[in-house]
Amino acid sequence: MKVADILKVKGDGLFTATPETSLRDAIHLMTANDIGSLVVLRDSHVCGMLSFREVMNAIDVKSGSVREGTVGQHMATDIDVISPETDLNDIRRRMLERHSRYVPVVDVSGELLGVMAFYDIAKAVLDALKDVMGDDSLVDRLVVEKSYGQEARTTVRVS
Repeated sequence: MKVADILKVKGDGLFTATPETSLRDAIHLMTANDIGSLVVLRDSHVCGMLSFREVMNAIDVKSGSVREGTVGQHMATDIDVISPETDLNDIRRRMLERHSRYVPVVDVSGELLGVMAFYDIAKAVLDALKDVMGDDSLVDRLVVEKSYGQEARTTVRVS
């Protein structure tokens, strides 16, 4: 499965900001639309991401207030971008390695096409599993246990 397959189902709603957008306006946009991130664009190209993580880092510990400033002062700039042709397993691995919850999807010219959230990937994997198993109740009872001993192992039981 490719990222493009998920984007077709997900739709094309995009929320963006510029580096000059005030942090308060960006937070208002995120809360008003119940979204976890904004893609930051400069001259129509992705230059960063503002997510819940960056917002939390912008809170003054003593007062509990959001610091003043712009999105550009608080955004993450070391971000991964993917293409619509990126394989689902590849992006899942990359997101886990980088602890990313959101990754912008761009075309060959760098134009923003969408955002892939870890939720979108988890849902696509679960839907594919349901298609393969043919019985939603089996998948709904799927139990995944992670054991952290000398070596990590994953046990999957279907009852």
